[in-house]
Amino acid sequence: MGRGLIAAVFCLLMLSGKAFAGWYQVENYEGSIGPNPVHFSLQRYAGFGSGITVEGSYFHDARQSPIAIYGKADGSRLTLCEITDDKEFERVLVMGSKTPVDTTRCPFSLEIDENAATGSWSKGADKFPVTLKKVASFDDTGDLKIDGTVEIPFWAVTPTARFAGIYTKSDAGICMTKMQVINKKKGKVVQEIGFDDPDCNAGMLMTTIYMNVQKWMEGGKDIISVNFRGGGAGYTEDYVFNSKARKYRKRK
Repeated sequence: MGRGLIAAVFCLLMLSGKAFAGWYQVENYEGSIGPNPVHFSLQRYAGFGSGITVEGSYFHDARQSPIAIYGKADGSRLTLCEITDDKEFERVLVMGSKTPVDTTRCPFSLEIDENAATGSWSKGADKFPVTLKKVASFDDTGDLKIDGTVEIPFWAVTPTARFAGIYTKSDAGICMTKMQVINKKKGKVVQEIGFDDPDCNAGMLMTTIYMNVQKWMEGGKDIISVNFRGGGAGYTEDYVFNSKARKYRKRK
């Protein structure tokens, strides 16, 4: 995913007058697809474009590699598609499709209620039941509400790590208070990064919450950018992987 391209899309949203309204309605689930344990996170928003009203991120516990998903809500029914490659990611989730997306052949068909979601995942001859239990949520579109421990599985990954944001509520609002670096092979947190952020802006910039941490390369090194709202079009803090320390260090 192109860092500059995503920033340009955000600037267009700023000019459209949509940037400062609360837009995060996020629900997190734990459960299974067939015999496989999974973690699910879904964000509802009427303005994603291309007819998309739900975007999300899920991963199999055994693999720890988030898969971007998108789709439509029709009452309590959700139809969700999986992103299969970088080109589809750019076309559907970054730039937006020029025509309404077709979700009729997407693998997830879910029925959702206040506390759970059930349904199926199917692709070709394969079909598995999906059972999910809601474990956390937050909503900043009206009165600020948060329930449970909200961990956002960002779409950004490296070959060895994924990144999760822990969102909490304070007197300043709801925001990401720390970012976890999770070793995908071990499924364990190997680093936690906190933020000097008294105004509670971390992880609250992009329309899609799963884009608030981005990964790019510079000089053969992984760079992780954390998005902050504020300062007009927002700003980023970059973290560079230090191969000797085996940790990410904030770029000065």
